[in-house]
Amino acid sequence: MAKSVNKVILLGNVGKDPEVKFAASGTAIASFTLATSERFKDKSGEWQDRTEWHALTAFGKVAEIIRDYVKKGSKLYVEGSLRTTSWDDKQTGQKRYKTEIVVGDISLLSGRGEGESGGGGYSRSSSASSYDQRGPSSNDELMHSAEITDDDIPF
Repeated sequence: MAKSVNKVILLGNVGKDPEVKFAASGTAIASFTLATSERFKDKSGEWQDRTEWHALTAFGKVAEIIRDYVKKGSKLYVEGSLRTTSWDDKQTGQKRYKTEIVVGDISLLSGRGEGESGGGGYSRSSSASSYDQRGPSSNDELMHSAEITDDDIPF
């Protein structure tokens, strides 16, 4: 059997304060965006900046750490995996897709409460090795996380 890899590594800044909800089981679910930037030379030799925005979701203990320590502007190192979900739009009937990063490990590179001003030196890492970070398996759950029940969480 061939081996496959689904691993994402990002270093960037949080776009806005994370949104944290709880499943009926009490499992925390954090959603937030992370901006990464790259610099490149265009055809004329001028430097250009390109920013990419990534949608991230974390579950359990990692989501609780995000709730307690991560704010808009926080610099984060994130490891996770890509997950694409699909659902049928109830209004149009069209198939819709969303690709996001499911957070497995996170390191805070800016101090607590230092989100927008940056800062540094403070680092807190949370390994997901003891937590199942797969999160909800149903596509609808990602779109309507407020409707999550205990049966929807695979752990």
